[in-house]
Parts: sequence; C-alpha cells; structure tokens
Amino acid sequence: MDRKIKVAQYGTGKMSVYTMRYVYEKGAEIVGAVDVNPAVIGKDIGEIIGTENKGVKVVSLEEAEKMLTETKPDIVIVTTMSLIKDVEDALMLCAKLGINAITTCEEAFYPMNSNPGVTTKIDEMSKKTGCTITGSGYQDIYWGQLISSIAGSTQTIKKIKGSSSYNVEDYGIALAKAHGAGLTLEEFDSQVASVDRISDEERKSMIDKGEYLPSYMWNVNGWLCDKLGLTVKSQTQKTVPQTHSEDIYSSTLGMTVKAGDATGMSAVVTTETEEGITIESECIGKVYSKDDFDKNEWTIIGEPETTLVINKPATVELTCASIVNRIPDVINSKPGYVPTEEMGDLYYRVKPLNEYVK
Repeated sequence: MDRKIKVAQYGTGKMSVYTMRYVYEKGAEIVGAVDVNPAVIGKDIGEIIGTENKGVKVVSLEEAEKMLTETKPDIVIVTTMSLIKDVEDALMLCAKLGINAITTCEEAFYPMNSNPGVTTKIDEMSKKTGCTITGSGYQDIYWGQLISSIAGSTQTIKKIKGSSSYNVEDYGIALAKAHGAGLTLEEFDSQVASVDRISDEERKSMIDKGEYLPSYMWNVNGWLCDKLGLTVKSQTQKTVPQTHSEDIYSSTLGMTVKAGDATGMSAVVTTETEEGITIESECIGKVYSKDDFDKNEWTIIGEPETTLVINKPATVELTCASIVNRIPDVINSKPGYVPTEEMGDLYYRVKPLNEYVK
C-alpha cells in the first residue's frame, strides 16, 4: 500500500489511549473515533491521547455509520466490551460496510466455541462484503503463539498447563464487572459461578443459543487446539471468587470492595483432546492489592518438560501493541471471521504498517 493506513477507533476508553498513539507511531493515521460517553463526545482525540490536537473529533454512537461511510477507514479498532454479543453491533456495522475490524474483546479471540451463532452471522456478512473481522490482544502472544512455539520444540506432549493473572483495574468497568469484582460471595455464586454448574448437554444448549458466559481461557483453549491441530473431545470450566482480607478501593468500579467480598475471579478451563493431550488453563482477574502483580506461567509437560514464566508483563501495553501490529495481517487476510491462528505468527513491525500490506 502506497499511502498511510486509515484507522477508526471504536471506543475511546483506557485502551484507546495506547492503540491510537501506537497507530500514529507505526506510520498510520486515525480518521475517526466513536464513543457513548457524553464526556468525550466532541473532544479531539489528541486530548485523549495526551498530544496536540489531531483534527479528529469523537462522535456519538448514533453517528458511527455516517462517520465510517465518510472517512472510509481501512480498519476499525474496537476496544469496548469483553463478550462477543456486546461487540456484535460494532462488528456487524463494520461487516455491513465492508470495513476490516480487529477487537480487544477477549471472547472474540476464538468465539466459534462459545457463541457460534453470532460468529457465523458476522462471518457470513463479512464474506459477503469482502472484509475481515478478528480478535487479538495480549492472548495472541502470551496465551497463544508463545505456547505453540514451545510446543514446536517438544518431542511428546502429555499436558499443557497455564496460568495468567491481571489487574481488572487496568481494563475498564466492563471487564471488572465480567469478573464479578465488587459482588458479595452470594451474588458471585448466583451471577457468575452458577453458569458452571450445568451438564455438558446444558452447556452446549447455552452455547448454541448464545447464552454461555465463557472465561477468557475457554476461547484460548479452542485457539490453541486449532493451532496445534488437536481435536476437542470435551471442555469444562470452573470459576471461583477471589477475595482479600482487607477492604480494597476500585477506581474503575468507583467503590470499595469490602474484605471478604469478590475482588474478581479465577477460572480454570480443562480441555481433553482425541489425541490424548490435556490443556488446563487458568486466568485470575481481580482488583489488585498493593502486593499483587501480573504473572504469566505456562508449562508443557512431556519430553522435555518446559516452563515459561513472565513476571510483571505490561498487559495493557502488550495488548494494544499486539492489536496494532496485527493490522496488516487483518487487511491481507481472506474475508470472513478469521481467528489470528489462521493469520500466521505476529511480528514486530519495523517499517510503517502500510509497507506490510500486499
């Protein structure tokens, strides 16, 4: 491509501060921005990024289609919610207009195993209009590519076991609420944990209806199985609340989480495969105390056994850099809803992004 890639930003919260800045730093440009927050609508995006004015003002959700039609971006970055049903409207709008889109929505990383109905709907529309829709972020490398790369240097694999923790404060209110932060234990049990106390048949029915609430690792395990060529035989999920012995104030929730109440949750997803390899992954998302920090640890059990530990990863920045570095892959991809495991490995972009577009 012999011009700058044009990007529209859908959602101008915490994550967009990085995604928009990274877009400019990688030689692309923001041509439009959308949000529902009256406090930012009408603002120049430079105020949000913390730079000089860019001549691009945030428009309301009602003006999103008009803005996208007029600015004709090459791709839209969606940084709003964590469930595919909550970003369906944004992704369907892009698909209808034939505009590529990439989202930080965690379920969107591999939504075909948790909400096939919405995924198929987006897939069919984007194929019709000739654009590509996908999900990426921190998990693209740290829960995906790193593990598949280590697997490539392993002779035999019996089990893959992973654990990752992150501070829900860093990602906004939607993610914090999705983790049950701020709920009493009784509320957590009825609103979050209860979804796991069902039979396989009930879970399948909920998935088919688009009613299932997957933890992030539910989709990651599906992505890994596809990447490694494994056939899923069964998959289960168990969520338990995280608590703290003292009160913790959450600036994201705007409340104090009382001692003993849920600061977030731990979710363990276990996948059994026809090939005999088990994948057991856990994500721990909570409001951090002063002693907590992010950690990512994966072990491949087999010959040889290998453990990878990453302490204190900058998960927000890594998420946003992954999104921006994926942009050329999305534009170059075949039409449809295409998970990143079909796009090849994610690379650092030395040159302006447009130079990687075919």
